[in-house]
Amino acid sequence: MSAAASISGRVACVTAAGQGIGRAIAEKLIAEGATVHVSDIDASLLDGLDAVSATGVDATNAKAVEAWLSPLGQIDVVAHAVGFVHHGSVLETTDADWRKSQSICLDSAFHVVRAAVPHMLDAGGSVILIASLASSLKGYPNRAAYGAAKGGVIGLMKACAADYLPNGIRFNAICPGVVDTPSLRQRIADLAESMGSLEAAEKMFLDRQPGGRFASPDEIASACAWLCSDGGAFVIGQTVNVDGGISI
Repeated sequence: MSAAASISGRVACVTAAGQGIGRAIAEKLIAEGATVHVSDIDASLLDGLDAVSATGVDATNAKAVEAWLSPLGQIDVVAHAVGFVHHGSVLETTDADWRKSQSICLDSAFHVVRAAVPHMLDAGGSVILIASLASSLKGYPNRAAYGAAKGGVIGLMKACAADYLPNGIRFNAICPGVVDTPSLRQRIADLAESMGSLEAAEKMFLDRQPGGRFASPDEIASACAWLCSDGGAFVIGQTVNVDGGISI
């Protein structure tokens, strides 16, 4: 059975679906026949998605997440793609920077998982948390707050995988390499002045990739769709590196 055949008809919820990895995941699941509900903190970014519902949700707000998911009934798939990349070492990270990183990257995952799991206890399902290779699994400069937060996402995933395996809920995390998203392009633009040019800033990120190119969001979405399908049924509690060889 193909991934598309085994995903077709399943109810999926995708966060941060307005752009980048989240949007690519939503589009992939829709194309493969899932019944997809999408959210983003900026609801206007959800325009053009052929989803069953599109809702503006701040995933750092537990009540907002609960209000989004509670009416949905059974949920088969959750893909959580909310994130924020803070640039700086520990000495360059303020308390506010730290709290913002934890809130957006880790608290949001906790809120989504806690709200979604009750909808999955009877029939099981698949929860995919988008973590990161950068500093959660491999150290990089200037990723202190981000690496700690995304490392926490991996810890949350593993704890939930152990807790809910008896209920047939499979938790996994995808750890991408450098993905060509609007977020990456904004980070390149932000660093361009201090590094002398856009080209120099882009080269810094590109040099991380042994294959000499960035991933496309669609490549991350394909991995997510497979993990959600019957083909990925024996993959549980894993960090799946879709990184172009960074972790070799």
